[in-house]
Amino acid sequence: MLLEVRDLHVEFHTRDGVAKAVDGVGYGVDAGETLAVLGESGSGKSVTAQAVMGILDTPPGRITGGEVLFQGRDLLKLKEEERRRVRGAEMAMIFQDALSSLNPVLSVGDQLAEMFTVHRGMSRRDARAKAVELMDRVRIPAARERVGQYPHQFSGGMRQRIMIAMALALEPALIIADEPTTALDVTVQAQVMELLSELQREYDMGLILITHDLGVVADVADRIAVMYAGRIVESAPVHDIYKAPAHPYTRGLLDSVPRLDLKGRELYAIKGLPPNLTHVPPGCAFHPRCPLARDVCRTDEPPLYEVSPTRGSACHFWRECLNG
Repeated sequence: MLLEVRDLHVEFHTRDGVAKAVDGVGYGVDAGETLAVLGESGSGKSVTAQAVMGILDTPPGRITGGEVLFQGRDLLKLKEEERRRVRGAEMAMIFQDALSSLNPVLSVGDQLAEMFTVHRGMSRRDARAKAVELMDRVRIPAARERVGQYPHQFSGGMRQRIMIAMALALEPALIIADEPTTALDVTVQAQVMELLSELQREYDMGLILITHDLGVVADVADRIAVMYAGRIVESAPVHDIYKAPAHPYTRGLLDSVPRLDLKGRELYAIKGLPPNLTHVPPGCAFHPRCPLARDVCRTDEPPLYEVSPTRGSACHFWRECLNG
């Protein structure tokens, strides 16, 4: 397996107490595979990715347990200098807000070229040529003329293409895309995701796609891991989840997606709010919002039950949920 996250724990120490942002998360992704990580804001998706990449703000964040095995190496045991060599060259991340992620005072060509001068020791001239080549590769029109322009001179979709080019520059084995289509219109979203999928197939990369958009996931993912309150509550092949979710939270997310055949009806919404991570309720964290909740849900935290050899659900009543 290319990447395997095992029992990862991340805490944030705040004035209100200790927030368990990631509470025993485990998932894996192979070369050429796309894993989608779903969940509401605050569920721990991005914090898990930051811990994997080694870019977690410490303090206030702190990894308190677990393993992050990348090509057999536990990244959490590497020294910072070794982690820096892994970032960019072997694994890269695409952030959701390209404008704030790109340096506003450097041209996009300089930012792309820096990857090659720092990691590959190229001359500035050769690195600049590679920057133009990458911009062409991600279909930015007139790349040679625009390589000297600055981030604010590009549209949102074009900036996201530049972020993809930066992530691909050194041909990493794994890319983590954190909400890569946020704030883009539907047409541009589709173009960006199509480009990302095409490049993934070409380079046989593993891809972790962090999103809350189930529409994006359906067409590109192989597997889905659903997160709630810092835990994986369901993990399964994409078609299994869309056909019959085995956790009430997953079902709620699917029911919340607008559908053309239900035009005119009130859009479903999951009742209540996600829990405060400094005061997660006992038992199943989802029970205050769950239509299937019973006494055992309020006292006993469910393990990730094996629904099938390729599927797990952290629900005491997964069979009932699976049967609708």
